[in-house]
Amino acid sequence: MVVSSLFGFSGKIIDKKTSKAIKEAKICDSKICVKSDENGTFNIQTKDEVLHVKAIGYRPYKIDNNSTVQQLTPIRVKALYLTFWGASPYSKTFKKALDLIDKTELNSIIVDVKNEYGYTSYKTDVKKANEYKTYQKRTIKDIDYFIKKLNEKDIYKIARIVVFKDELQASNNPDYAIKKEKTAKIWRNHDNMAWVDPFDKKSWKYVLDIAEDAAKKGFDEINFDYIRFPAKDGLKLKRKSTQESRTKTIAAFIDYAQDRLRKYGVFISVDTYGNICWSNGDSNIGQTIEIFEKHADYVCPMLYPSGFAYGSFSFKYPASKPYEVYARSIKHIKDKINPKKVRPWIQAFRDYKKQRLRYGKKEIQAQIKACDDTNTNGWMLWSPSSKYNPQHYKASE
Repeated sequence: MVVSSLFGFSGKIIDKKTSKAIKEAKICDSKICVKSDENGTFNIQTKDEVLHVKAIGYRPYKIDNNSTVQQLTPIRVKALYLTFWGASPYSKTFKKALDLIDKTELNSIIVDVKNEYGYTSYKTDVKKANEYKTYQKRTIKDIDYFIKKLNEKDIYKIARIVVFKDELQASNNPDYAIKKEKTAKIWRNHDNMAWVDPFDKKSWKYVLDIAEDAAKKGFDEINFDYIRFPAKDGLKLKRKSTQESRTKTIAAFIDYAQDRLRKYGVFISVDTYGNICWSNGDSNIGQTIEIFEKHADYVCPMLYPSGFAYGSFSFKYPASKPYEVYARSIKHIKDKINPKKVRPWIQAFRDYKKQRLRYGKKEIQAQIKACDDTNTNGWMLWSPSSKYNPQHYKASE
């Protein structure tokens, strides 16, 4: 679709498998988005050579031709997480991950592009990140080769980017690092890592520079983690911290991300604690289902049964009831958000409570079944070691 001046482009968005019309698909150029109607039709005034389409439950799609009918490929994301170290395309962990995707229902990989410390898994083109030497511990030496290997297997690619918890950015920018109110010294949490102030937009630009770089490199989705305020009193921030100021700030950050990333057609997902499904407020961190439903594409609650206190859901030991934890939590928010915009993290690690319950095939499949039964947009496996047993997942069709 080659154009030189503003003109109207009309078309229809349909499901590639069923040929049914897709309504509320977002058709975007670099500046604006329009939505398809109930018949899947749309019209957009643009001068861009390429348009992007985002529809919940489908792969990102690029319109670069003059066809009036555009076919989107449905996908229900079933992802495994690779650690910063396991993402190396030459590691045994990476090769096992690809083999697992070949043989099972899994179809997606999520990797750390920027981790909690602030290190990037590959050397980005972001000038400040390179000044901070964020690439020093990189494990992906050739990002183009990494993306190529995933594309060869049609794997959906998710870039996890930690937002406001960032030791390297904070220590290099003490002017907008979060500080202790009494001493004005940089505050670090229990794992000795500093945070940047979410109220200060300088921190927004830096993280979005990295997100934009990942989008350029070919990731399908940007997954923001630690997109919140720290749950800690006695901190000095740029503005007074209230529920209203916190939630407005998180919403504005996501809108800024949508604006910056629009021209790449990537989805934006956000990670959150599992208790977001049950909290009436923002839990003092700026997160609510309503905010994420309105501003993000997907919401990824960490509904790990081990993360719930004894007595939750009327169970003495919630980790022994994985199906119930997931099913009840997702059903509890169905009036606030379409379950198809929800993609929970799955506990693929041993319970860390006193009982130390082993999470094997039974427990993992129970969580997956709960996601299936509540019509979520799939799920994402979290294993701190990136070890996944092929026998725990259904074979590929």
